[in-house]
Amino acid sequence: MSVDLRTGLGPVSLPNPIMTASGCGGTGRELGRFFDVAKLGAIVTPSITPEPRAGRPAPRLAETPSGVLNSTGLQGPGIDAFLARDLPWLDEQGARTIVSIAGNSVEEYAEVAGRLTTAPGVTAVEINTSCPNVEDRGLMFAAHPTAAAEVVRAVRANTRRGVPVFAKLSADVTDVVGVAMACADAGADGLSMINTLHGMAVDTWSFRPRLAGITGGLSGPAIRPVAVRCVYQVHAALPEVPIIGIGGVRTGTDVLELILAGASAVAVGTANLHDPSACVRILRELDTALRERGITELTDAVGLAHKPAGTLIRRIDPNVGVGEPTEQESLQ
Repeated sequence: MSVDLRTGLGPVSLPNPIMTASGCGGTGRELGRFFDVAKLGAIVTPSITPEPRAGRPAPRLAETPSGVLNSTGLQGPGIDAFLARDLPWLDEQGARTIVSIAGNSVEEYAEVAGRLTTAPGVTAVEINTSCPNVEDRGLMFAAHPTAAAEVVRAVRANTRRGVPVFAKLSADVTDVVGVAMACADAGADGLSMINTLHGMAVDTWSFRPRLAGITGGLSGPAIRPVAVRCVYQVHAALPEVPIIGIGGVRTGTDVLELILAGASAVAVGTANLHDPSACVRILRELDTALRERGITELTDAVGLAHKPAGTLIRRIDPNVGVGEPTEQESLQ
């Protein structure tokens, strides 16, 4: 039995749905020591800013039950170094590159997007809307539909036609569907969700916060149910908008859960920190999970949790010869 793992993100076709999450796979070189980065559906870069950033002081990481808190402060070399060094390397490897961008103002997002317009090798742009807006008391853009939409509109206007723009959303909001709809109305071709959740840990011996930045973003398996909920709710409201599911993925079945909820692709984050080959392992496990369930095409599983019992999809009957598809009820 052959499983067709191809998927689409708007005008972009990917050979499979597995990609790295921004900030968790380096710029590709780090993971390239362990596997061919072109084997993944895409590589998502760390969030690129207009100028170099040193990030926050150490300690930046703190382990929590089933998760990790991080407070890196978007450390990075800036757009000039990225265009000169990192993006060309990814292009040479044949990787499909989704460039995450960040800024402290709408103008900064637009500036980075504009610099990418003539750069070869950009598959898509992902907007990190969880950055603080210095023009609005430091509130993150993702916290309000109007602010998020303003950034999306500026980035879309400065991104070349044919390159999809994805808005990365936070679950730390009252109404994630409302923010998602505002971003889609402003021109986002798709959505990435979720970003880390805002959290904190205190050392009970030193009596001090465990992160130098006091609070940080919680990632890892602990947040996966939140990610599944957000993907499910947004897909129900915007079924035609492609979604990249993110949050606590460790296995192929975790990926399948997000796909059933409505994701067309899934990014692997924290798992890369302790297993640099996690993405390729998870891809194999997803293939196995689909085979075990008799599903021949990944796209048939996208949003299947929303469909009524008895929905027909292409499946393989184990009693039929290998490669001979039959039509069966997917849900009993």
